[in-house]
Amino acid sequence: MAIIDLGEYGADFVADPYPYYAKWREAGPVHQMRGAQGDEFWLIVGHEEARAALADPRLLKSPAVVGRMMLDERVIGPNLLVLDPPDHTRLRRLVAREFTGRRVEQLAPRIRQITDELLDAMLPAGRGDLVDALAFPLPIIVICELLGVPAADRDAFRAWSNEVVAPSGQAELERAVDELAVYLDDLIEDKRCQGPTGDLLSALITARAEDDDRLSAAELRALAYLLLIAGHETTVNLIGNGVRALLAHPDQLAALRADFSLLDGAVEEMLRYDGPVEAATVRFTAESLRIGDRTLPAGAMVLVGLAAADRDPARYGAPDTFDIRRDTRGHVAFGHGIHFCLGAPLARLETRIALQSLLIRCPDLSLDPSAGPPEWIPGLLMRGVRGLPVRW
Repeated sequence: MAIIDLGEYGADFVADPYPYYAKWREAGPVHQMRGAQGDEFWLIVGHEEARAALADPRLLKSPAVVGRMMLDERVIGPNLLVLDPPDHTRLRRLVAREFTGRRVEQLAPRIRQITDELLDAMLPAGRGDLVDALAFPLPIIVICELLGVPAADRDAFRAWSNEVVAPSGQAELERAVDELAVYLDDLIEDKRCQGPTGDLLSALITARAEDDDRLSAAELRALAYLLLIAGHETTVNLIGNGVRALLAHPDQLAALRADFSLLDGAVEEMLRYDGPVEAATVRFTAESLRIGDRTLPAGAMVLVGLAAADRDPARYGAPDTFDIRRDTRGHVAFGHGIHFCLGAPLARLETRIALQSLLIRCPDLSLDPSAGPPEWIPGLLMRGVRGLPVRW
């Protein structure tokens, strides 16, 4: 079977990859691909195969299995996305002690307050960019407050994060990662000197397991890096993609406005239908293994297509239909297995609060017809738009 060259598809694929995923899925659940930069990898597009791969211990996260080291791992340190058990188990256990569901739920009043303040500032204009006004600032304020990042540093952090998620070039990416490493070292040192301040980063500095295990300086920096970037980028695009889906489906929007008890299901359908992460971060085959109808060699690079898997008709009937009453159980928008997104409860909570407040306070919300075509985030990692011009 021929290698599929993504460079041949261009902007059409970035804007709407789902018809391509459907075509490839019809030919099989796994395909060998060539990226825009010439890198070759295997892409899983079938739901059953994706879910199995996400939990398969033979697919490793550490690039050391193929003698590589990612830029952020080399400069920032080993984070949860590039580690396997037992190191992954140890680090996740330490951070999970401080990132519990109870702590997330306690954030709800503050998230509502931030949302109301952002909407208060947004509404007088009558129109604007929903990403700039709400979808970006809400999760970045929440995660920065949770970790203890000063408000004055948020704009700089946004620029760094944009480069890490969708680099404008290799030099720009390296500069952003280098600057982030220095920034995080300084922030952590400041917090060490201050002593416990009640925020998550301070708690992680002093966190110890039952056997007196604790985070090293590099591990702490890498965790802060991961929580800051993954802790807001996913939610920005979940809110943005969710609003786009509602506005494109007036019947579903009307149903949700009429009955907010549908909100939890609506968020899950937004995750399934057009989730914020297009493909999970890279995995590597520890040995030759069979996935679907293909045999992947040892040392192969593998991407699990989360967006593709969640539109698989073998798992969901009429998968291209947006239906907030659908049974979405089994979707993989936040992953599956030991690498399931640690911040999923927070992303869901922020999105529920943001959507309900927005729809209540903006009864005439609609896309701005004077806006041009959207600018899509490039690459296979994040799925979303840079801006969402709307009227209310």
